[in-house]
Amino acid sequence: MSQRRAEVSGPVDAFRQFFSLQRDVLVLSLAMFAFSLGFQMTNRFLPEYLVYLGAGGFVVGLFATLGNVIGAVYPYYGGVVSDRVGSRYALTVFGFVSAFGFAIWLASAYIPAIDLGVVVLEPWVWVFVGLLLAQCWKSFGIGGHYAIVKQATEPERLARGFASTETFRRTAFLLAPLIVAVLVADELMPGFLWVLVIGIVFALFGTIAQHYLYEADEDTVGKEFEGFGQIVDDLRALPDALRPLLVADTFVRFANGMVYAFFILVITQLMEIGLTTTVPVYGTVDLSPAAFFGVLLSVEMLVALLTMAPAAKIAERVGLKPVVGLGFFVYAIFPVLLIFGPEAVGGIDETWLLIALFAFSGLRFAGLPAHKALIVGPAERGAGGRVTGSYYFVRGAIVIPSGVLGGFLWEFATPELSFTIATMIGLIGVAYFVVFGEEFEAYK
Repeated sequence: MSQRRAEVSGPVDAFRQFFSLQRDVLVLSLAMFAFSLGFQMTNRFLPEYLVYLGAGGFVVGLFATLGNVIGAVYPYYGGVVSDRVGSRYALTVFGFVSAFGFAIWLASAYIPAIDLGVVVLEPWVWVFVGLLLAQCWKSFGIGGHYAIVKQATEPERLARGFASTETFRRTAFLLAPLIVAVLVADELMPGFLWVLVIGIVFALFGTIAQHYLYEADEDTVGKEFEGFGQIVDDLRALPDALRPLLVADTFVRFANGMVYAFFILVITQLMEIGLTTTVPVYGTVDLSPAAFFGVLLSVEMLVALLTMAPAAKIAERVGLKPVVGLGFFVYAIFPVLLIFGPEAVGGIDETWLLIALFAFSGLRFAGLPAHKALIVGPAERGAGGRVTGSYYFVRGAIVIPSGVLGGFLWEFATPELSFTIATMIGLIGVAYFVVFGEEFEAYK
């Protein structure tokens, strides 16, 4: 199968095209798979872990905001380090640092509060420290992923190319919550401590594998982002098609940033809904709310895996814009459906309703390959990777305070108000994209 002419019409074809990629790209992506397992097993459950360590809703919001800061800043500094020491060694260093971050998360459960006189360092403070380190490897995520797809596909098939790598990488997102669900079936602790141990193992495995298997002699990842001094020039060079997409995307991501970290708390703290089901041969299974949340995440990702490749193919017929718009709409409407849905819809078992809602949420990933294609397509013709990096930096920088706002409303107002405002902000982004969003020329 040709790398450039491969057809992707479903998940199986997406995997087939992915494994036809060259060795260095494949190895880097396998490392992404290992780290994705570790991140997805831990990150989505860390808000509940913070609450267990004594944090409140506002602290959870601060944690989400720190994640936004890291997402905006780290890719640039990752590029600087790569330019100085080379991609292979930079990836290795970042991998070991990330593993150490997982280890700090694990140690947080055993570190008592430290009274410094002026301030008391609560155990949850170390979860923040761990986040600063655990996210280091992901500083190469955007640049590496985009470079992979640019090398393997033609402009009119960018959405399919992204569907191939996304389908492979997000399989880890499907498996990880199920692993967590098994380990925290009764309650969050001590099962989550074993989750963190497994996360450390995956991080070390991915780091060692990429160091010895990754051949980066001709690799340019890390030289695409030149730092903050280029941002103004790169923004001025943004192709016209990217500007309305950036505005709409920022609204939608800001809305999601307000509530994303609190999805697990809705299930475990507000609704306190678990899952009781009968498994053939095994018998009755009772899952704690935290474990049920893991099942919901897997349902969400299963829908994503089943729809990403077909949606990418559909985009070639109807254009990228409608598919991207659908993803934006699901992002925007999901918070209000989650917070009000179980009470608003009477006569339906809340457990199955939540499963249906998270299945619906999986459709937001259906638009992800088309979304990435709409970003990288015009950018490739303009200023290249730096423009793409600037796009993500600006979006990330504006989204930074979203977590704090969501946490403030959660703790000092009501969760319902927080989720309602988030949906309103997200719908503004959807409406803006419908009116002003432009199509990528190769898909017209």
